Amino acid sequence: MPILIEAAIDSAAAAERAVLEGADRLEVCADLDVGGLTPSLELLVDCLALGVPCVAMARPRAGNFRYDDAERRELERSVTELCRAGAHGVVFGALTSDSAVDAEAAQSIVRLCSGKDTVFHRAFDRTANAHVALTTLISCGVTRVLTSGHSATAAEGIDTLVALSAQAAGRVQILPGGGVRAHNVVDIVRRTRVAQIHARGTEPGVIAAMRDALRAAKC
Repeated sequence: MPILIEAAIDSAAAAERAVLEGADRLEVCADLDVGGLTPSLELLVDCLALGVPCVAMARPRAGNFRYDDAERRELERSVTELCRAGAHGVVFGALTSDSAVDAEAAQSIVRLCSGKDTVFHRAFDRTANAHVALTTLISCGVTRVLTSGHSATAAEGIDTLVALSAQAAGRVQILPGGGVRAHNVVDIVRRTRVAQIHARGTEPGVIAAMRDALRAAKC
């Protein structure tokens, strides 16, 4: 089966272009320059009309991923609204003061999503211990973890990604992301044995080049 490409976008124009270039799923965000924030419902609806699955970012602000009670309530409101608007899942991340996964927040969001995909984003790469964090997320029942292997890019974190994929053992999906491009996507996919990959889809040609590289390598 061909490798699934997820494209992160923050505009309707970028979404349409990414799908035309071969993106199989969209991560719908606002303001990717700060790592992505909760998008407008209007943008989500526009993306859903393109006919591919769409997961929507739920992140109330830029900066760290330690949320106070008010921010937590805002996060949960966003999750509910995005799901009601038709998102196939939500992308979120919440950490404790000691840089562990906020298991209480994760469990709450999994419940709110009622069986839709739940994706813990690259806040994972800010945790104190990747393997402990993955164990926690498995116990919380999240669908997928977006990670660069505790490094700046997926290529740099490849050894950790390989270990995380082995640890996941089918209990949670590992989604490598961070600097994934046509020149390194085949190596990342082959070494980690993942079924999907994540890339920013705001620049013309990026998704098409990745799709071509994977096709040429018969991935």
